Amino acid sequence: MTLTDPVEILPARRTDQAPLLRAADDYDRVRRAIAYMTEHWRAQPDMEAVARAADLTTDGLTALFRRWAGLTPKAFLQALTLDHARKLLRESASVLDAAYEVGLSGPGRLHDLFVTHEAMSPGEWKAGGAGLVLHWGFHPSPFGIALVMATSRGLCGIAFADAGQEDGALADMQGRWPNATYVRDQPGTAPLARRVFDPAAWRADRPLRIVLIGTDFEVRVWEALLRVPLGRVTTYSDIAGTVCSPKAARAVGAAVGKNPVCFVVPCHRVIGKSGALTGYHWGLTRKRAMIGWESGQRGD
Repeated sequence: MTLTDPVEILPARRTDQAPLLRAADDYDRVRRAIAYMTEHWRAQPDMEAVARAADLTTDGLTALFRRWAGLTPKAFLQALTLDHARKLLRESASVLDAAYEVGLSGPGRLHDLFVTHEAMSPGEWKAGGAGLVLHWGFHPSPFGIALVMATSRGLCGIAFADAGQEDGALADMQGRWPNATYVRDQPGTAPLARRVFDPAAWRADRPLRIVLIGTDFEVRVWEALLRVPLGRVTTYSDIAGTVCSPKAARAVGAAVGKNPVCFVVPCHRVIGKSGALTGYHWGLTRKRAMIGWESGQRGD
């Protein structure tokens, strides 16, 4: 080829830049949605208004926001609401005042699961679950796939998994009670899954029975978690002060991380002393989603 030969100029440079341009445009839309919700959260705007602010459809906003932030725009709005509610409640506002102040319909939206519980004996725990028959099944939930486990006495385990990771969640739970007998029972555990994840089933006159299987110290920590109501958070040091000594926050953190009945025993409501969400056995994104989802529930 000589300098006078025609040269074909390929659009490679423009093609390489296209993903960057799309990413910049996506970010601008997410930024506008976040800015709108941050400014208008007190009015509890609907998702149509948020989508208009970002120049998207509601479905497009949900898909884009979930890809960028790991949660839905509605969950983000709920988390903003809960964050303000926490500040009010820390300042000793009444639940009723806090509910109205953050734009909720009333204190019923800050209610909780009603449960009654019992604990296995230390001997049963030390035996690794020997003699126990645990029925299990995977079910859909607002937070991904839920592994629900139960004994004849009641619910004893909830774990979470993303699609394709179910075996890992099951192995994690089986490792806690290695000598138990495990029976797959999808039909038998389905009613428990509905009781746990359907707010309409959270009734004080029909408490959900759960069975706590752990050391004496772990059970005391989990019992303390059961006293943290929906819409509130606590810290590891606060739990430590309840069950033993404020200096035992590290041991409390280990017990919180071993909680076998996630969501029902609300270990996701424990945060660091600085206010940071800290970790979560089933993923920090799932913890954020739980807190946001809970803050948006209405009471019956």
